[in-house]
Amino acid sequence: MIAAALLHPDVSPRVIDRFRDSGVEISIQDNLEGSTNLSAALIFGGDGTVHRHLPQLHEQKIPTLVVPAGSGNDFAKALGIRSVEISLRAWQQFRADSSNVREIDLGVVRARGEEILFCCVAGVGMDAEANARANRMPQWLKGHGGYVLAALQSLVAFKPVEMRVKTAQREIRRPAFFVAVGNAHRYGGGMKVTPRALPDDGLLDICVVSKLNKLKLLCWVPTIFFGGHLRLKQVEYFQAEQVRIETERELELYADGDFACKTPVEIGVIRRALRVIVPA
Repeated sequence: MIAAALLHPDVSPRVIDRFRDSGVEISIQDNLEGSTNLSAALIFGGDGTVHRHLPQLHEQKIPTLVVPAGSGNDFAKALGIRSVEISLRAWQQFRADSSNVREIDLGVVRARGEEILFCCVAGVGMDAEANARANRMPQWLKGHGGYVLAALQSLVAFKPVEMRVKTAQREIRRPAFFVAVGNAHRYGGGMKVTPRALPDDGLLDICVVSKLNKLKLLCWVPTIFFGGHLRLKQVEYFQAEQVRIETERELELYADGDFACKTPVEIGVIRRALRVIVPA
């Protein structure tokens, strides 16, 4: 068996030692370009590391194990991998009989002739601004509540923007704080912004937070960790295969915590786009 290890720059190469076994050749690679005959890819990092390798993983359909070693690890946790130990057991099961490979969907952002894949959540508005702030924080702070702090800072600074959110079934046009489009249910270190999202149902979950009193929104920010924000009457939540987002002024869109593009955008879903190794 031949496997590639893709590491976040801050991750020590020694982390792969626990995954080595007789009959397994694991080589550390910068990317998967030109790789052939790979049985698996192991990603040691967080959502950003996964995000950067999605195009090649999707194209080559290589079974992928995510080993949580980043600041948020939301994608790994959405797959049921909450620790290195769980990922190690999943790897051992895969080595034994390959019975724990699952096919899941990916989201795709289309803008200005480009396509950007994402595995967790894409967002426009206040949450995109929070991502930008969080990415400027030290890594230790980002991994210990930094996104929540960034969200609170963004809430103070951000002014609702007129947005148009259009699917085949509905159209929303009003001032809003943000729109989040989820392929998985969480982002930002555990914030369940699209709590009902499943990565293998062929649908995107869309959460639109319209203009409301900032103090009220401030009180509701902590409830996003368990999906309680859906009880707000200013929150609309629905599913679609595709959504178009337009904004009164150009806004940045972040996907899996990284800058992707600017509005207007169309976001769709690619079914069974990624093969992942999951706990048995």
